[in-house]
Amino acid sequence: MKYFDYKEQKQHGTFDFPIAFYHVTPEHPRYNMPYHWHTECEIIRILEGEFLLIINDEKILATKGDIIFIHDGMFHGGTPNNCIYECIVFDIKILLKQNHACTKQIQDIINQKKIIGPLLPSNIEGLKPCCDTLFESMKSMKIGYEFLTQGSLYYLIGLVLRFNLYKSKNKTNKRTQEKTLHFKNVLSLIETEYQSPLTLEDLSKSAGMAPKYFCRFFSEMTNKTPIEYLNYYRIESACEQLLTTDYSITEVALNCGFNDASYFIKMFKKHKGITPKQYIKQHLNNTK
Repeated sequence: MKYFDYKEQKQHGTFDFPIAFYHVTPEHPRYNMPYHWHTECEIIRILEGEFLLIINDEKILATKGDIIFIHDGMFHGGTPNNCIYECIVFDIKILLKQNHACTKQIQDIINQKKIIGPLLPSNIEGLKPCCDTLFESMKSMKIGYEFLTQGSLYYLIGLVLRFNLYKSKNKTNKRTQEKTLHFKNVLSLIETEYQSPLTLEDLSKSAGMAPKYFCRFFSEMTNKTPIEYLNYYRIESACEQLLTTDYSITEVALNCGFNDASYFIKMFKKHKGITPKQYIKQHLNNTK
């Protein structure tokens, strides 16, 4: 299964402890982030480089040291550049269990009456050590990490409330909601049909727009043309197949919508800087 689906189906963590940690480097098969949403909240910490993120229709250039908070249900994705980043994906409802004192404030966040961030200010006292503890406890999973992790999440929410690091309500207007819906329709088509031949007309029709206007709209949302993003998505899907299946390079090319293996190799090198064969070899070397 693709890691970042349009609507992600992957379970993060376990039923009793729905919190998961991911450390991502440029060599990681999940390095790039196609646009998607999920039912959990997500916290992203930038360790090196920069990450151009789009959250709903807001663009954020996150750099080293930045902390990003993404609410459940928010559409997000983007392009890292020489970036190392980490993610905590969690079901915020875990903080409601047997905790009546904090129920009202957490319900306001769950119901998005209070919209956190997304970019949390780096000068807030206590924020950095709180996030350091949160990420390190999940990374190490040493004895007691469950307490440190949940305690850090409570502490983080406390800082958000104390320093008003949220908007009182979602002020998204009708036009913005319509743009997001059109965008989701296009990405849904790409996700389900990327193995098939897709034309610009197919993509623009899914958004209910004329091709000329659609190209401008899509580029504003992603900094890519529709066909560039389609090929990017296909290459990301190919990366996972190359590392997780026994398919040949030609079979992977066909599975991902490329009718010609030579063109697939050309596009792969354009996006990844190396050939598919070199990509597999590099991954094998990194896992030794």
